[in-house]
Amino acid sequence: MKETIMTFPKKEADLRAAFWDQVSSFPDGEKIKLCLQCGTCTGACPVSYAMDITPRQTVALFRAGHIERILRSRTIWLCASCYSCTVRCPVGIKVTDTLYALKRIAMDKKIYPARFPVHTLSRSFTKNVYKYGRNYELGLGLRYFFATDFVKLFSNFGFGLSMIRRGRMGLFPKKLKRVNQIRAIIKKADEFGEA
Repeated sequence: MKETIMTFPKKEADLRAAFWDQVSSFPDGEKIKLCLQCGTCTGACPVSYAMDITPRQTVALFRAGHIERILRSRTIWLCASCYSCTVRCPVGIKVTDTLYALKRIAMDKKIYPARFPVHTLSRSFTKNVYKYGRNYELGLGLRYFFATDFVKLFSNFGFGLSMIRRGRMGLFPKKLKRVNQIRAIIKKADEFGEA
């Protein structure tokens, strides 16, 4: 029996190399090659209904050489990190860890889904935590809407005002006393490539 060797365009080959580099960083990462395409991961996923590419389809697209399509999908950003897919996989594939590996590649290569700017929200959240040691919801919302859809800021104004009146959201940020300790944790996580 002759083995078929697939060749990929340079960009796809680079993304595949980055993927295997990420997958090798966690135990049993190479088990993705053993996927049966049974769909158990998708059936177990509580947020698969909102994904444009299911976990099962993600593996199929990877095998077909379409990593960039995966990186431009909402799927890797919607993962709830519940590990239901991983626990139920009959082959033992670490689906959640694989999705996180893909997310790290997307951030590294700056490949994001169109009309789904969750990466903007993620960056804004991280900046808030670094600056104040905690999240500043009003600042997070303002940064997000200014970066994505300024008009939606006005449609959510009443909701935000109601939260402020009820004391559920502060008008001004409150900085933790030991914010330098939080920054040290974030810096260490960055060194490990986990933030």
